[in-house]
Amino acid sequence: MALRTLDSLGPLAGKRVIVRVDFNVPLKDGVITDDGRVRAALPTLNHLINQGARVIACSHLGRPDGEPNPKYSLEPVAQRLSELLGKPVAFASDTVGASAEAAVAALGDGEIAVIENLRFNPGETAKDEGERRAFAEQLAALGDALVSDGFGVVHRKQASVYDLAELLPSAAGLLIEKEVDVLDRLTERPERPYAVVLGGSKVSDKLGVIEHLLPRVDKILVGGGMLFTFLAAQGHPVGKSLLETDQLDTVKGYIRTAAEKGIELILPVDAVMASGFAADADHVVAAADALEDTPFGADGMGLDIGPQTAELFAAAIRSSKTVFWNGPMGVFEMAAFAEGTRAVAQALTEVDGLSVVGGGDSAAAVRQLGFADDRFGHISTGGGASLEFLEGKKLPGLEVLGWQ
Repeated sequence: MALRTLDSLGPLAGKRVIVRVDFNVPLKDGVITDDGRVRAALPTLNHLINQGARVIACSHLGRPDGEPNPKYSLEPVAQRLSELLGKPVAFASDTVGASAEAAVAALGDGEIAVIENLRFNPGETAKDEGERRAFAEQLAALGDALVSDGFGVVHRKQASVYDLAELLPSAAGLLIEKEVDVLDRLTERPERPYAVVLGGSKVSDKLGVIEHLLPRVDKILVGGGMLFTFLAAQGHPVGKSLLETDQLDTVKGYIRTAAEKGIELILPVDAVMASGFAADADHVVAAADALEDTPFGADGMGLDIGPQTAELFAAAIRSSKTVFWNGPMGVFEMAAFAEGTRAVAQALTEVDGLSVVGGGDSAAAVRQLGFADDRFGHISTGGGASLEFLEGKKLPGLEVLGWQ
């Protein structure tokens, strides 16, 4: 079955439409430091507003553990949304109580309200189906239809993502529709050559993706903290770099499989080794087979791919027609160890084809390093959801919208 889209809901003028968005944005002292997820929701919200729907946006933010916590309030997000939409946005100080009911009742056609953090209610993430369903029924009383547009949570069987979609006429929003189209292209119909760039800290976080994509890709590039487990699997000492010893046999298997299938597995030829994990740590570049031959010896810690690897990766990316990237190449938050990530991001902007930044830390990295979203083919809003889709897993938040 195909994903149900907005057209399936019919005319929405005057209807109360709950939109499950993903406003899980980073906050520092109550200020949003990256509003990318809020911006990603605008096409769907504007579409509904322009139709004359009465829009009720709902989301989670952080992990407040089922009870109200001002630290995780969505009020700053509602304020930012108002600025981006250029119109007032009402804010309800609860999820399904008197404030939410009053905010919804006061909406006119084409107006919008944001209700408070869904995870302030324990029913949102409850393991017990009855408790979860009860909260979904309270949410359903606020609306006439549901538009699901929070791609970052479609891999979760939660009240607002799954149960609510069963209780109300429901469809995918424009963001989810785009995310699914892009990820389906990556898994089922990529233009070749197809390269996957994997970084981040742990191999164990990417096991399913590597296993599922190995037979489907032409090149796999490995950077980030996980590179040291690959180098160790080849017999190279890695000092005090991040190393998952329990994954060495698995990684050796991946290396063998890649060789057997003729897949180009591109591993780093050098790395930036540091005296410790600090922005001002002393650091030098070392060859991949000589990471302990530095002034730091066996105490050295790898915090980025080296310049030769950055050039190697960039060339492999630019020569591909489809590229999926998930996970930074180093500790990009520290300027001294951001150059590998910057080189990969720059190369993605130069791809003559589809370039996809796979959400999470990768999306945060490209924005922090000054790259505009429109320089990439697509920036996913769901790191974990993107990975699970690419692993071939069933995502409950998509299945309930008809996706098979």
